[in-house]
Amino acid sequence: MRGFHTGLGAMALLAALLFAGCGETVVDSTKTEEQLQSSLGKSLGEKVSSVDCPSDQKVEPGATFTCSVRLSKGKTETVTLKIRNEEADLSVIKLTEGAGGSNE
Repeated sequence: MRGFHTGLGAMALLAALLFAGCGETVVDSTKTEEQLQSSLGKSLGEKVSSVDCPSDQKVEPGATFTCSVRLSKGKTETVTLKIRNEEADLSVIKLTEGAGGSNE
């Protein structure tokens, strides 16, 4: 774990809703990925080369889901997000090191 985690609970992301054809409301994964890439890059002090979030995450307040984060040096981490409300506002609740990548 990294030292920046103490401020992680305060990090919030705003995600737009995407309305699917069946009437389901899902989190806008593209916008979430873009915001995570920017926010985590600043928090970690390291360039984030890519973020991959699920494209079918239903908006259910209180639900959590994970996104894969690849850092510029090849290390992979997993970020856990919590859906705060029906507007799909998100909070980062945990960042953990993933398998693979370098040990630099």
